[in-house]
Order: sequence, then C-alpha cells, then structure tokens
Amino acid sequence: MKIIGYQSGHDVAYCILDNGVAVIHEELERFTREKEPLGDGIEMFFDRVPDEYLDKIEHVTFANHGVYEGKHADVCISEESKNKLEKLLEKNKAKYHIIGHHKSHAANAFFSSNYDDALVFTLDGGGTEEDGTRTAFTVWEGKGNKIEPILITHSFDFNLGAPWRKYVGKIFELSDGWPYGNSAGTVMAMASPGEPKYWEDFYPGFLTGDLDYIVNKYKPIADRSEEDKFDVAASVQKATEVITKEYMISHIEKYKPKNICLSGGVALNSVMVGKMYDWFDGIVENIFVDPVPYDGGLALGSARYLWHHILDNPRIKWKDNASSYLGASYEKDEIDEAIDKNKDKIVFKKQTDDEVVDLLMDNKIISVFGGGSESGRRALGNRSILCDPRSPDMKDIINEKVKHRQWFRPFAPSILREDVKDWFTRDVDSPYMATVLKFKKSVRNKVPAVVHLDGTGRLQTVTENDNKWYYNFIKKFKEKTGVPIVLNTSFNDREPIVETPEHAINCFLGTDIDYLYFRDVNLLVEKK
Repeated sequence: MKIIGYQSGHDVAYCILDNGVAVIHEELERFTREKEPLGDGIEMFFDRVPDEYLDKIEHVTFANHGVYEGKHADVCISEESKNKLEKLLEKNKAKYHIIGHHKSHAANAFFSSNYDDALVFTLDGGGTEEDGTRTAFTVWEGKGNKIEPILITHSFDFNLGAPWRKYVGKIFELSDGWPYGNSAGTVMAMASPGEPKYWEDFYPGFLTGDLDYIVNKYKPIADRSEEDKFDVAASVQKATEVITKEYMISHIEKYKPKNICLSGGVALNSVMVGKMYDWFDGIVENIFVDPVPYDGGLALGSARYLWHHILDNPRIKWKDNASSYLGASYEKDEIDEAIDKNKDKIVFKKQTDDEVVDLLMDNKIISVFGGGSESGRRALGNRSILCDPRSPDMKDIINEKVKHRQWFRPFAPSILREDVKDWFTRDVDSPYMATVLKFKKSVRNKVPAVVHLDGTGRLQTVTENDNKWYYNFIKKFKEKTGVPIVLNTSFNDREPIVETPEHAINCFLGTDIDYLYFRDVNLLVEKK
C-alpha cells in the first residue's frame, strides 16, 4: 500500500510511504534554493512523483489544514491543485485524511523511533488540530502502534516558538524565515558564552507575556556590544529551558518513562535536548528527536499516523535508526552533465576514499556529494562539508571563507557510534545531530575545531547500518589519526543544503572549499 503525505504553507514537503516505510521525502526549498518559501505541497508532489507511481496511491494525508484559511491561502493551494487531487482520489478510489498538526508531529517522532513505548512531547510556534484547537505544546503516550493525547495546551497560554521567532528578528535583527530561514540556531550559539542575567524577564513572554515590551527593552541592550548580545541570547535560552522543564517534569514524574520523543520546531533546540538527560536523570534513559521535527516533517507524521494508528498496522523496527536519506539520488550521467557545464572552471580526476582522507589530514576542506539527500536541515554525510577536527584554525576558516557567518558558530562532530563513550560525558544515540553534549575534558584539545565555547558538541553518531560509506570513511580517518571524528557541516552557503550535482558545483565555485568529491563515482573536482 502506498500513501502520500504532504505539507503546504511554509516548510513545504511531501513523502511517500510504501507499506509503512518512507521511501522518499523531499522539501520544496531544496529546489527553489530559498529557505522556508510558502507553497503548495499538492503541486509539489504532482511535479515530482511519476504518473505510474501516482496510480498506486491509496491514501493522501495532510496535517496543516489551518493554512488554507490563512491570509496566504492562495499561495498554498490553487484551483488546479484541488482539481488534480480530486481526480487522483476519484481515479484511484483513494481516501483523503486531515490529521492534526501536533498529532502528526507526535506520530512522526514516535513511529520513526525504535521505542515500543514512550512519552512524546511536541513544542512549536502553534498548529491546528482536527477540532480547531490551536496548540503549541502537547503531550502524548505512545504504546505499540498507537499514540494517545495526555495534554493539549492552548497556544495562547503557552508558546515557545512564536516568541523565539520574534526575538530572532526584532532583538537580534537576524533572519526569521523566508528567504534565508530562521536563525534561531545562531541565537543558541550566541547563548554559549553569555550570562543569562535577564532570563526572568523573558520567562513571561512564553506565557502570553507582552512581547513588544520585551523587544523594546532588550533590543537596545543587545545593540550595546557583542558581550551584551550574548547575555541577552543566554537569557532567552535559559528562560526556554526553565519553562520547558517545568511543563515536562510533572508528566515525567507521573509516567516515569524510560524513553521520551520530541518533535515540533522547538525540538531543534539541541542544547536543551542535551540538558534533558541531566534534568530527568534516573528516570529517562533515551531521548529521540526525529530528523525533521519542524513542519516539513508533518508530511511524514500524518502518513505514519494513518498507517499505524488508524489502519492498525504493526510497528516497523529499524536497523539502528530510520533512514534520513530520503531525497533523490543522482546517476553518473547527471554528474557528468553538471561537470561538463562548468568545464571551463573546474578539473576533475579519479580519487579513492583513502586519498580523500589524506587530503583532509592535509587541512583541506572537502565537500561531499553522494547517495540520497538528507531529510531535514542537518547534513549527515551525503551532502556535507568535511574537515579535520584536529585543526585549531579550521572553525574560523570555514566560518569566514566557506559559510560566511559569525565567528562563534560551532561545527558538528560526526563520530563512530562505538566511540561516543570515550569522547563525551554521556554514551547516547544522536543519529540526526539533535543533541548537544559535553566533551570529556581530557579530549577537548584533540579536536578543537568541533568543541564549542562551553566545551560541548552537537554530535552525530554514525553506524554502518545508517550510512555505510560515511561510517567507513570516518573509520579510515580514525585508522590514520586515532581520532574517530570528522568535522561535518552542511554543504551550503546561506542557502538550503545542495540537492543536485549542479547545486553542488555552484556552491563549490562560490566558496573557498578546496575540493568537491562525488563519492559515488570517486570523482574529485577542483577549481582551475
């Protein structure tokens, strides 16, 4: 049985489940090359899915129905899309399902985990459930192939995402959406060296407080100096952590879950996710954040809810983790065509993985392209820029010459799963780069390029089942250096992660990346 799930509005996406397993998930921004554009998910899946595949669709799911009543409704659905969808449903005798926004977030987190039971929390800027309730924080109990609601708050009573978006744009004057995306991650990075001296003022903002008052008070303070800006950022972060813990703790103490799942855009706050291991130590053992916790994952969540909860199909057990490599793969002829278009600017040669590892060890910056593109906003080895984490200068070099962003922004360590216990203070899974943990003090000086200002790292744990090529590449690096870690950052420059071979070459030519490695065909590209 095949199911299409889609998301319209912002974070436009669609997915296909084949007997419950996601076989593709794509986001519009990868193709428009602008972050978080408004758009029509129906139009996208008709553009992307071959007709012969559409003929096999038996169900269509949607989880952001409130957007069709909003001020941008005309951008999010057209009469042509409605007609096409109606004809598809009629032709296939297929069924259409509207699933609640947070219900879909919760389903995506629980059903993409390997847990038989878990407490599920969703946190975002607000979404509409089937009954019209607008909520930004919910709690669910997941058991087997069902999820049941425990708490649905009202978004006007408690909302983490909306204040964050306002503070990002108004206090810090950073992008808070289209076309450059939400810069909440930049504020999280700023928080690390800051002192949270104002956090109590930010706390009420998440409880229907006066956001304009907070903005007007703290923008002049943030503008005084970089140090003041860091202090304000630290205050926003701490207020978020304090109130989130308060909202979660009663449920943790009542249900005593071994496992918790997190979804919604606020679940991208990987600093807070890492601290949850300390908050709930002695009760919670495992924390899972799905790879697409923001609204792009609603397509997957609504489809998974239908497959498991409504159609009553059994859970799917993943080898290690559910794959996040759900985008398109590209063949050799497509790579050759992109290279040929730029033959006056680049040269290429055959190269082995071992030789590319040697280039890393020579402090070269290597962009890697291969396999299916990652779902979510974190590159996990298939559309990544890789570097030697042992270089004390590498973080500054990449921030300045490649990513063109602030000096304090950190880079992630991709680490072999079996070596986590030797490098970090906790031995936990973080397959989608969703958790920030402390490095052990004894090893921080070995990998300065991936240690943040407070001694932490947002790690990606890598297994052979999850990504065979990337696992073996890191293993080769470990064999030559003794370090089971490479620096990994997304293959992009202030735009969405590259999708196609042509995007890869364009980004490569527009930055000071040393080499581009098409790893599926062992082609190493450099500039003339």
